Amino acid sequence: MSAIEACRTEALGGHVAACTKCGHSHIGYNSCKNRHCPKCQGPAARDWMAARAEDLLPVEYFHVVFTLPAEIAQIAFWNKKAVYGLLFRASAETVMTIAADPKRLGARIGMTSVLHTWGSALTHHPHIHMIVPGGGLSPGGTRWVACKPGFFLHVRVLSRLFRRLFLDGLLALHRAGDLAFYGELERLAQANAFAAWLAPFRKVEWVVYAKPPFGGPKAVLAYLGQYTHRVAISNHRLVSADAETVSFRWKDYRVKSGNRQKVMRLATHEFIRRFLMHVLPDGFHRIRHYGLLAGATRKAAIARIRDLLGQRQPEPEARETTEPALHTLREPCPCCGAPMRIVEIFRRGQKPLSRAPPREQAA
Repeated sequence: MSAIEACRTEALGGHVAACTKCGHSHIGYNSCKNRHCPKCQGPAARDWMAARAEDLLPVEYFHVVFTLPAEIAQIAFWNKKAVYGLLFRASAETVMTIAADPKRLGARIGMTSVLHTWGSALTHHPHIHMIVPGGGLSPGGTRWVACKPGFFLHVRVLSRLFRRLFLDGLLALHRAGDLAFYGELERLAQANAFAAWLAPFRKVEWVVYAKPPFGGPKAVLAYLGQYTHRVAISNHRLVSADAETVSFRWKDYRVKSGNRQKVMRLATHEFIRRFLMHVLPDGFHRIRHYGLLAGATRKAAIARIRDLLGQRQPEPEARETTEPALHTLREPCPCCGAPMRIVEIFRRGQKPLSRAPPREQAA
């Protein structure tokens, strides 16, 4: 919260930028770069997408979502690092196992998984968004195995394997003493009580669904930018805020028809409590790659797939190495569109010598 409060204020220092043509100048304050800050995620998403653009393949891409039952989500809230990690592993293993089955796809696949922990009303709702290319390499790596047009894998088959893998993993965490319980569920610290409590979840359907394929690689990239660096609530959803209440737009998915958009008003302290529920443990990665897209083998796997698909390797982008570029802002002058150059840098606690007005920032 301290990082978000200080973001793009004089507390973090900044720079003075001047237009190279019309003389316009303004002060830009430094960003906190905290991954939970709504103001910092736009630039971070653009940089991440630019790095991922060279990995895109000329195939269909699918969006698969894995969701936990609400009761188990409560266990996840108390044990974020352990259970969120299990959610990543179980969902990835599910898709790779079913895809490798000769009766299904019979291929080694890759995927990018993104963890979201919130619902539209800022409630705790952990789920995985998975972006998967529609196919994979044959076991020997000699050919590309494409899925059926418009269809990836049966979601019911995915759901049942995911349910088993996750529940088995949760029991393993319990046996290892990696789970904590509080309040009415404190009794679940006992092995027998926990096993009995989990038993009904093996018989109900878990929510796994696949959305229609994207309309090409560019659509995938745009979609990834919306999901990879999203935080619990973005600036554009805020309607009003004061010392007593915060109002924001949310989607009511229970409404089957008509306008789902509504405005929710929460006491300020309750809004802050809901926002902080979604702060991840230190060092926890919310974006992970698996299979063909994981680790050091990713570049070689992508190159092999491109060869099999007859696609030319993308040319590396030329990078500007001249000294002036290091002092030129990405955004042009708001008055005339010419480049903006940094003419002064000031550190934390310092004030700029120039008297340029502060640049307007999003709230």
